[in-house]
Amino acid sequence: MQKLTFILEVVAVLTTLASCSTLTTNQYEATALTTYTWQVEYAEDLANNKLPRFETFATTSLLNTNGTKPEAAVTGPDDQGLWWPALPPRPSVDEVEQRKQPQEEASKPELLKSVQYRMKYAVGDQQRTLPTNYQVYRQVVKAIKSHTPLQLTLGVSDNSVEKAEPSGN
Repeated sequence: MQKLTFILEVVAVLTTLASCSTLTTNQYEATALTTYTWQVEYAEDLANNKLPRFETFATTSLLNTNGTKPEAAVTGPDDQGLWWPALPPRPSVDEVEQRKQPQEEASKPELLKSVQYRMKYAVGDQQRTLPTNYQVYRQVVKAIKSHTPLQLTLGVSDNSVEKAEPSGN
């Protein structure tokens, strides 16, 4: 059974590797959408959290492009070089209670921080925008300053940018 599991894992890795591709580009841009969101958890018993539901209240977002400070930035850069928007208004006690169902308890509002990374690149006449990660975003920020071509490794089915490295060309 262990041999079969191992063989299936190897086949999965090889399939994944075979479905990824690399390309080189000197036309690229990376963005990081930083977002603050107020959220409240509701449940009949918050201590046990068996079937909680979450309600989202106010949200604010800010688009970072290539590491430069956006005009509307309120804080930053943080430890990852990202700029953040103004905080959204905290939900009032009345707003929290209005969304409460009978027999439910509500948690205190929690401020969530999230970041969505994307990379736009062009090769020839083709231009694509794909999801990516923090490491790729940072590599693009560094490469933009020196106008260095980048070699990109795309993810499964070429639906994401998994890696960006300076090109040797």
